[in-house]
Amino acid sequence: MTTRRTQEERSATTRRLLLDATVECLVKHGYAGTTTIRVSELAGVSRGAQVHHFATKDELVVAAVRHLAEQQADLVLARPDLMAGSTDPVGDALELLWKAHQGPTFDAAIELWVAARTDPELREATTAFERALTGRLMEVSKILFGARVAALPDFQLRLLTALEAIRGLRMVSFLHPYPSARLDERWQRSKALLRPLFEQAA
Repeated sequence: MTTRRTQEERSATTRRLLLDATVECLVKHGYAGTTTIRVSELAGVSRGAQVHHFATKDELVVAAVRHLAEQQADLVLARPDLMAGSTDPVGDALELLWKAHQGPTFDAAIELWVAARTDPELREATTAFERALTGRLMEVSKILFGARVAALPDFQLRLLTALEAIRGLRMVSFLHPYPSARLDERWQRSKALLRPLFEQAA
């Protein structure tokens, strides 16, 4: 016997289809090439349903990137067992932060940041998203680096320095769209320079 889905379940499914399709469009076509019509077609959802969930393109793209970022933070970072028994907690924590900035989440976020430079309304929404994402990374990083390091008064400044370095290096990868040994070498060099920020604290 087939159980009929509730309206709430159907609505959640439609929303998820739209968010996934939006991220795919941002990565493939960039912000300018991401249109509500293209997203609706890719998601297999009517324009009316799309407008019902997200009235504007900006609402849609910001919600999509936030959705993906939260999923990634939960799955990749927010598991206490990831660091259990680590013989190199600082190195492993930095490696997890680096991995959290790989893939479509960061690519889509950069599309928003670039477009927001000349769009005040989008900039406001994107700034709020960026703050929320950084705050989420702050929360999970306390688990990754451990209570001793996270208790330092300037822990947030140390972590922000690491995140800024990671994001800057990750942007370099746009010039080299395929994984390369050179990018890994740059990351390993950066990681070595970031280590003292946390090892000295420990």
